[in-house]
Amino acid sequence: MRFQPPTDMYFRPPKFIKRLFPELNWNFREPGTIFLTFDDGPTPEVTQWVLDTLDKYEAKATFFCLGKNVDQHPEIFRKIKARGHAVGNHSYSHIKGWGNPAGRYIEDADLANGLIRTNLYRPPYGRITRSQIRRISERYHIIMWDVLSRDYARTVSPEACVRNVTRHLHEGSIVVFHDSVKASRNLYYALPRVLEAIERAGLRCRSIEL
Repeated sequence: MRFQPPTDMYFRPPKFIKRLFPELNWNFREPGTIFLTFDDGPTPEVTQWVLDTLDKYEAKATFFCLGKNVDQHPEIFRKIKARGHAVGNHSYSHIKGWGNPAGRYIEDADLANGLIRTNLYRPPYGRITRSQIRRISERYHIIMWDVLSRDYARTVSPEACVRNVTRHLHEGSIVVFHDSVKASRNLYYALPRVLEAIERAGLRCRSIEL
């Protein structure tokens, strides 16, 4: 069995999905808290901006880093940790679960973790097979999401990116943004506005620690 979340998953995952995939963390029962996450970095010109923006709102987040980017930009990776944020493993090479044997998939994740050193993992594209879930779960907590900004999509406007998040936020939500050049147009517009909405709602942003 293989799993990919629906393309436009902005909602709380159905109960039957959670029952089918109990190893996956979709959200947390954490009153008053939002969990912002950023995939695909570190990217110096984008990640630095994200760090500075989070500081303005006294918000903490979790960065699911690509090992190859940590290899290329160790200085910005160190800044993420120095600013008090959590880091997670997003594979070394952004490998797809589908079409790759579990052994190769695990090797790619472990290669990344030699640099990242975390017990959190997010599968690239959300694509992962049952056998990969079973083996990854032996090493990591698999972190999915229940609010997807779609900041990476060129067909999504900056304004729509904000709505994709703010309309679906609830206590304990795990929200996905991307600190990548591809997502930067929407990210630069959306992140401050989402942080303002979170602040107005009296919620706080914290990093994932398991």
